[in-house]
Amino acid sequence: MRLGVTLRIVGGLLMFFSATMLPPLFVSVFFQDGAHRIFLTAAAIIFISGLGLYLVFRKFTEELRTKDGFLVTVLCYLTLGSFSALPFAGEAVSGLSNIDALFESFSGLTTTGATVILGLEHLPESILFYRQQLQWLGGMGIIVLAVAILPMLGIGGMQLYRTETPGPVKDSKLTPRIKQTALALWSIYIALTLACCLAYYLAGMSFFQALCHSFSTVAIGGFSTFDASLGHFDSAAIETVAIVFMLLSSINFALHFFCFRDRSLKSYWRDEEVRSFFLFVLAGVTLVTIVLASETETGLEAFRLGIFHTVSMLTTTGFVTTDFSSWPNVLPYLLILGAFVGACAGSTGGGLKMIRVLLIYKQGLREIHRLIHPNAVFPIKVSHRVIGDNIMEAVWGFCSIYLFLFLVLLLVLLGTGLDFLTAFSSVAAAINNLGPGLGDVSQTYASLSDTAKFTLIVGMVAGRLEIFTILVLFSSLYWQK
Repeated sequence: MRLGVTLRIVGGLLMFFSATMLPPLFVSVFFQDGAHRIFLTAAAIIFISGLGLYLVFRKFTEELRTKDGFLVTVLCYLTLGSFSALPFAGEAVSGLSNIDALFESFSGLTTTGATVILGLEHLPESILFYRQQLQWLGGMGIIVLAVAILPMLGIGGMQLYRTETPGPVKDSKLTPRIKQTALALWSIYIALTLACCLAYYLAGMSFFQALCHSFSTVAIGGFSTFDASLGHFDSAAIETVAIVFMLLSSINFALHFFCFRDRSLKSYWRDEEVRSFFLFVLAGVTLVTIVLASETETGLEAFRLGIFHTVSMLTTTGFVTTDFSSWPNVLPYLLILGAFVGACAGSTGGGLKMIRVLLIYKQGLREIHRLIHPNAVFPIKVSHRVIGDNIMEAVWGFCSIYLFLFLVLLLVLLGTGLDFLTAFSSVAAAINNLGPGLGDVSQTYASLSDTAKFTLIVGMVAGRLEIFTILVLFSSLYWQK
């Protein structure tokens, strides 16, 4: 284990991350909201801490190995999430304890979107901007960004890229060099964000609100600058923009790259995961709309509510326009469970990822076919490509660990005294990086105990890093030379 080079890179990333305090600092100066000292202090603390770590271990310049990437990624998320809490712990956000500040910070960085803050409208504009920016940085991945632009991560960049990129296949590169791949992904990400911002602005938002909400929409994060989320605007045009960009951001960003490079949309249609995801969303929208229309709402209003909340929840974004937890029948539970499937691999969404669910479904069909023809060979194919047994084993292993971790976190929350509905939806919202929950957390997570909040932070980080990145550190084999 090359601990020295690991800590040197963590120090470099902290120095790099300190620069992210500058945009909210400029926002504070522009709006004169009085919060500029918070960001100056935070930037100084983060930069000095990173510089000290970098200088102490500057002589360790070995190349990163695959196993080193796991430790770098976990340490970076833990340190960045902790240091990101500094602005929330300041006087600009009154009433937040240290654990509350950490909860808000990790919720932003992991694009979960759960919040402990009430009265968002009364916060300084710079704090609101900072929350949204935090989700945007976490969407594509702060480490992927660092791989793209920091020379110090040129060596071993692939190891870091693998540990932060979601999905069962980690080795595909869009370009010959990993730095170019990371830069291409972030270029697409920025382009989508700018397009979303412009669309929100044309739909009626102010420029500030459009920019803030474009950050959390493209990141599939769900943070808003209002307690009522997008329901504050009560605008069908704004909801339509959100639906379009939530769906675009839930598609594998590699497909965006190929479509742009080839000047063709065929890559979307040829991808079986994308087709399956959109069929899943369509089925969800249809079911939710029918139930709402039959129980409470008129047909048009049922469709408007149904399509927005179904897309928001199934993409694990978490925007709301109404309190869906009070919807009739099975709908709230259906939306929470639908988030377990999640978006496509290689997107900014959470959940298991559609590709894994698709592979498990195909594996089930194969077992049925084997019962009928025991001696036949039935290869599993996705988009006309044969999936190897090693990938299938990895998918089954991931889903098993995912379920096991969910049950452990659920038992811990039940042990804190929460009712089953609140505990179940809280863990589901955390591990799937979703945000909204049911029961006592349908509005905010402020009422939870410190133990429950810390448990959910663990779930958020595990869900964002897809569990194995963290669990591998607890293996004795990992620490052996």
